[in-house]
Amino acid sequence: MGDVERRELMKAAAVGGIALSICGLAPNDTRAQGPTTAATVWSNRRLLDLLKIDHPIIQAPMGGSHISQAMPVAVCAAGGLGSFPCSALTAVQLRDVVAKIRAQTTKPLNLNFFCHVTQRDAALEAAWLKRLASYYTELGVDSPDFPTNSSRPPFGAEMCDAVTELRPEVVSFHFGLPEKFLVDRLKAAGCVILSSATTVAEARWLEEHGVDAVIAQGVEAGGHRAMFLTNEPASQLGTLVLVPQVVDAVKVPVIAAGGIADGRGIAAALALGASGVQMGTAYLLCPEATVSALHRAAIKSTNGKLTAISNVLTGRPARVFVNRIVREVGPLATDVPSFPLGGVALEPLRKKAESQGSADFSGLYAGEAAALCRELPAGELTLKLAAETLQMIGALGRAG
Repeated sequence: MGDVERRELMKAAAVGGIALSICGLAPNDTRAQGPTTAATVWSNRRLLDLLKIDHPIIQAPMGGSHISQAMPVAVCAAGGLGSFPCSALTAVQLRDVVAKIRAQTTKPLNLNFFCHVTQRDAALEAAWLKRLASYYTELGVDSPDFPTNSSRPPFGAEMCDAVTELRPEVVSFHFGLPEKFLVDRLKAAGCVILSSATTVAEARWLEEHGVDAVIAQGVEAGGHRAMFLTNEPASQLGTLVLVPQVVDAVKVPVIAAGGIADGRGIAAALALGASGVQMGTAYLLCPEATVSALHRAAIKSTNGKLTAISNVLTGRPARVFVNRIVREVGPLATDVPSFPLGGVALEPLRKKAESQGSADFSGLYAGEAAALCRELPAGELTLKLAAETLQMIGALGRAG
């Protein structure tokens, strides 16, 4: 931990009046030895000890082209857990990415993968292209051909070989877990396993299948819903309701996700029993984010903008800003090709519209807390979030 970070966290602890009390020491307790550090001000250390990080903050991987390699490096340096999305990478690309990140940090790193199942249906795919035909005509583009093989395969043996070779401290999954023998190999390599649940049943399933911590993804979260035991949108609960139920249902640490973008949200999640938080949308205005200018502009002008859970962008439900394609075809459409083929169908429309300055067909992923985003470097934001949380906890303690 650097001097700047230590000063920021200790300042927050002092303002909150909690540095010693959280450590279990009274202000005059002579057992205190040496200066209090940031690593000692968090009362719930389950996630910190598991992941070997200083602050209970995980930067969400945000699959696709949302972040650069610089983002996890910055978050790791600030004492959080930096994550990188790997679902669209080949094993060769993965090795290259990790080498570049490792050249800048040796702190714990999370690599994230998808565990989706793509179901092919030629008739359904043809019908979907027909449904979008008027848009192809309007924009003057050809309808695409669906690939024979998925351009985004789920986590498999080849990728597992690369990961066990690279030995990241943490490996996280979306849409469930890969086959048991793959999880066993990762655990044997020393990797901590995380995965996301959107229901209590999914959380229990993940614990039974070997995860070391569960990410409880509330319905407010941006990006793809992690749902894998259900396809029913009505099953999705808000973070405030989901987190305490998951905490009561499993023995492993619980990480709250969804609608959390500042210290107030983190403090609330910790009060609900979470051992930490995962935040994605909060980092989308950082300079290390690589979202398009149109996406960034949408986040910066969120007043009055609606988000919705829609499956028309990729074939799986995801929370996005409502734009033309979501409004006119969705939000939740029937007979969308299996993930990720829905996105393949929209790709020529997205490219053409964006070249004309329009985000009508773009996947503008964002959570319901987008209005709370701040334009700060990722490392500075992580430190600020930690300091805000300590201040909030202290303020709540004084109010009580």
